[in-house]
Amino acid sequence: MSSSNEAAPPSGLSPSRRAWRRFKQHRLGYWSLLVFAALVLLSLGAELLSNDRPLLVHYQGQTYFPMWNDYPETLFGGDFETPADYLDPFIQQRLSQDGNWAVFAPNRYGSKTINYFARSPNPSPPSRDNWLGTDDRGRDLLAQLLYGFRVSVLFALALTVTGVVLGVLTGALQGYFGGRTDLVFQRLIEIWSSMPDLYLLIIFSAVFAPSVALLLVLLSLFGWMGLSDYVRAEFLRNRQLDYVKAARALGVPNAQIIWRHILPNSLTPVVTFLPFRMSAAILALTSLDFLGLGVPPGIPSLGELLSQGKSSIDAWWISLSTFAVLVGTLLLLTFMGDALRDALDPRQVLSRAEDES
Repeated sequence: MSSSNEAAPPSGLSPSRRAWRRFKQHRLGYWSLLVFAALVLLSLGAELLSNDRPLLVHYQGQTYFPMWNDYPETLFGGDFETPADYLDPFIQQRLSQDGNWAVFAPNRYGSKTINYFARSPNPSPPSRDNWLGTDDRGRDLLAQLLYGFRVSVLFALALTVTGVVLGVLTGALQGYFGGRTDLVFQRLIEIWSSMPDLYLLIIFSAVFAPSVALLLVLLSLFGWMGLSDYVRAEFLRNRQLDYVKAARALGVPNAQIIWRHILPNSLTPVVTFLPFRMSAAILALTSLDFLGLGVPPGIPSLGELLSQGKSSIDAWWISLSTFAVLVGTLLLLTFMGDALRDALDPRQVLSRAEDES
């Protein structure tokens, strides 16, 4: 009797807990989530992993923190008052003698660091100093990929959140009120969706100074319409259910019915499409950077590295490593999306319940 109770599925779990258990049973999606979360956490601490400044310096009995403060070269025995270049062989020699020491990041190059002491012309192939080589400007490719991955993920996350908020808001208003409200919104969405977003990006890039904020605003203006249709359909279906009619009969305000009753039961397509929307956002940013319409110069970008790889065919390490990072990121997000879809699909839930019974 006790063995049968241990083998039986736990009862009394909330729908979210049951969905999480089904997600964990999808091994590929679950491990993709863990790997992707680990990569994001590592990229958030990119300064600790790849930096041209030491994390800690002990020089002549004093302790310094070059990662957060600028110190002149004269402090370490140099001749100029300019900020110290810790990749300079003279500075490195001063920091390694007479009991002095410095703690560097595993990769001694930042996102904007140029290796002036490379042994081969740029772009240089992978070496002991630059593990993945350098780009055509002499910047370390590993640092570019690490910081560029962080920019892409954070931008995709911000664009996804903005699109979800706008899509849920417009879809909820259309689906709940219906009638003339739905008709007006649908006509406006049809007009707005016919706007050539690429031409607008080109025009605004020529008029305004390029920035990440401007790019986020422009892409957010068009990235919510697809999700709005799914939320609208869910609200149109759920507003006819008995619990919604009972809430209206009791005089519950419309805002409370939308927020507390219908919205929690209409979030399945929103949650399911989150990884796919992040994939689309990363691809959009990479494509715009490849065309020169993305982030401003100086900000690490996967699209810029792909453009460099196209221009420098002989520098195979640029295209290969960038392509591997981009494809690996998109595959992880796709596997996560497939697992979420299976965990939240009502047909999957019913089939598993029938199998267990």
